[in-house]
Amino acid sequence: MIKLNIILKYDGVKMKLKKKITYKRFIILGFLILIAVGTLLLTLPIASKDRSMTSLFDALFTATSASCVTGLVVFDTFSHWSLFGQTVILLLVQIGGLGVISVISMFSIALGRRIGLQERQLIAETAGNGQIGGMVRLIKRIFLITLIVESTGAVLLFIKFYPMLGVGRGIYYAIFHSVSAFCNAGFDLFGVRGEYASLTPFAGDVLVNVVIMLLIIIGGIGFPVWDDLIKKKLKFKKYDLHTKIVLCVSFILIFGGAALFYIFERNASLGGMKGGTKILSSLFQSVTARTAGFNTVDLTKLSKSGSLLMTSLMAVGGSPASTAGGIKTTTLAVLFLNAYAAARHTKSITLFSRRLHDNVAEQAGAVITIFATAVFASLLFMCAKESAGAGDILFEIVSAAGTVGLAKTVTAAFLPASKIILILLMFCGRVGGVTLMLSLAEKCDFAPVNRPEEKILIG
Repeated sequence: MIKLNIILKYDGVKMKLKKKITYKRFIILGFLILIAVGTLLLTLPIASKDRSMTSLFDALFTATSASCVTGLVVFDTFSHWSLFGQTVILLLVQIGGLGVISVISMFSIALGRRIGLQERQLIAETAGNGQIGGMVRLIKRIFLITLIVESTGAVLLFIKFYPMLGVGRGIYYAIFHSVSAFCNAGFDLFGVRGEYASLTPFAGDVLVNVVIMLLIIIGGIGFPVWDDLIKKKLKFKKYDLHTKIVLCVSFILIFGGAALFYIFERNASLGGMKGGTKILSSLFQSVTARTAGFNTVDLTKLSKSGSLLMTSLMAVGGSPASTAGGIKTTTLAVLFLNAYAAARHTKSITLFSRRLHDNVAEQAGAVITIFATAVFASLLFMCAKESAGAGDILFEIVSAAGTVGLAKTVTAAFLPASKIILILLMFCGRVGGVTLMLSLAEKCDFAPVNRPEEKILIG
């Protein structure tokens, strides 16, 4: 618990209020403050290219999308926002990707301030680590890896952007897209080639595709996996079970998704491309659908099977304690392993000669139930209000809930009520549905009574 002291002054009389706030609520509060500050900055005339004030609602949508590293936009980032506005979006992406608490803690460390027990617990909650020991060392490692990876990505992208844009803009574009890719945000500045073009001009460019894909994957595997890989190098047998599951599921989803995308789309959205470009584009779309939000193919030309495949990949997303969203790779693994264990009538889930904790299946079920309920309820409401097809609306909803940012339609065309739903989905997708539900239920009192047990039929 964290204690907040609030001092109020009324007619010269000071009143001091003490408010206790849990770690989960503090993390949620941090994101709300970040979104609020970003919204106010984006409404300023200096944030738009025509120096007019952006409406509060559109600024809120953009700030939420950036802070929650989603990438859904109501304006093309290059066409509407000025350099100041683009910089605000980039900062929101970077802070939102790493986590508000992590960024604040890093500044405290840089200023030589001692990190207390409460702050260590907050860092542990943000980084998905159950232990508070070594949190300062972990946060330093996170920022060092982030700096190295984003800088390397920017240098490699600059090689391609420099001949096209010159030195100044080449550096800026390289940094912007490296940060956006690593944070799995999907914001881009290639509206200069046409509004909402994303990375379609680079569909056949090996360097740009490979660099962006690697940045997305590294950002999406999660901080605990980074830590384990650094400590144990390439010794797979010594990895933690969490790391093994993340790497295996990610491998299957990336290459399995790419193979299926190629099969479904070779005569649809990939039509007209050369063989090598088709393979590269299939691999890119499989990676980016896992919460990144870039695209190198025209999503309006997706086949029904391809659209459903990408929707499924967006729902899964990345891995826990990462810059990605979705239900997460480990949740998907537990879902199938639990079904397999139930079919064999075994009480425990085992993998790599290890037994998972008994409550893991319950947590996975809660995550999937909350995600599916939110998506279904949003789909019902938006289908009643919008003229777009149910498939396109579902694509957008899952994109928001999974903090992906891909869209088959222009998000700006949705009604305000639908945009509010997307804002809520993006926020819940970033902080986590279970985290949000737990933060709301933390004060609930439950009777310490074991009720009579009775069986029901399932299946």
